[in-house]
Amino acid sequence: MNTYTDQLGREVVIPFPPRRIISVVPSQTELLYDLGLDEEVVGITKFCVHPEEWFRQKQRIGGTKQLHLEEILALKPDLVIANKEENTAADIHYLMERVPVWVSDIQTLDDALAMISNIGKITGRHEQALQITNDIILRFSDLQKSTHQGKKLRTAYFIWRNPWMVAGGDTFIHHLMTVYCGLENVFGEISRYPEVDAGQLLSSDCQVILLSSEPYPFKEKHIAELAAIAPGARILLVDGEMFSWYGSRLGKAAEYMQELWKLLYNCQ
Repeated sequence: MNTYTDQLGREVVIPFPPRRIISVVPSQTELLYDLGLDEEVVGITKFCVHPEEWFRQKQRIGGTKQLHLEEILALKPDLVIANKEENTAADIHYLMERVPVWVSDIQTLDDALAMISNIGKITGRHEQALQITNDIILRFSDLQKSTHQGKKLRTAYFIWRNPWMVAGGDTFIHHLMTVYCGLENVFGEISRYPEVDAGQLLSSDCQVILLSSEPYPFKEKHIAELAAIAPGARILLVDGEMFSWYGSRLGKAAEYMQELWKLLYNCQ
C-alpha cells in the first residue's frame, strides 16, 4: 500500500499497483487506455466513449453526475479515479468512505500534466505517462509560439443552450483559449459556466462565437440562432473534446487548435 496526494490535497492510500480500477471521468478513462491498463480497468461511465472497444465492452456504472454507487462497490475497486468538476460531491464523498478515490482538479495545462504524471505513478505506468506528458509539452510549446501574435480576437465559448451558458475565466477551456489559442474570452471575468443572455452577448462586442460539441451537442442549425443575436460575430462549431478533455487526448488537441487559429486568423 502506498500513500498518494490527490489534486484536492487529500492523502489517499492505494494498493500498488491497483488491480481493479474504475474511472468516472471520460478523458481520464482514455488516459488509462493509453497507459496500457486494459485488464485493470473494470468499470467506466456511459460517457467514456474513447476508446470505442472499452465503450462497447467495459461495464458501465452510470453517468459522470449520476453514478450507480452500489454497482461500483459491487465491482470491488481498489481505486476510483474521479474529478472535482465532472462528478458530484455527494457521490464522491460516498465512495471515499468506502474505497480509495483519487480526485483530479484541472484548470490549467500544468494541472493536466501533473494529473497524467500522478496517475502514471499510481498505476505503475510512470514511463508511459512520461512519454505522454513530454509529447504534450512539446506540441503545446510549438502551438504557443505560433499563436501569440497580434491582437487577440474577442471570443465566447458556448457549452449549453436553453439557457445559454459559456465557459468562464476559471475553467480549463478558458486557459486553453487564452494561453494557447490566441483568443480573448469575453466572459473571462465571470467564474465557472455562467448563464448569459442576448443583451450580455451583444454588449460583449464579441468577434467570434465557438459552439462546442459537448456537453450540449451544438449543430449547424444553432448557428442561425446566435447569428440573430450577434450578427457581427463569426460563428463556428468546434470539437469540445479538444478543449475540455485533459488526458492523453491533449496530444491531438494542439494540432486541432493550430488549425483553428489558422482558420480564424486567415493564416496559411
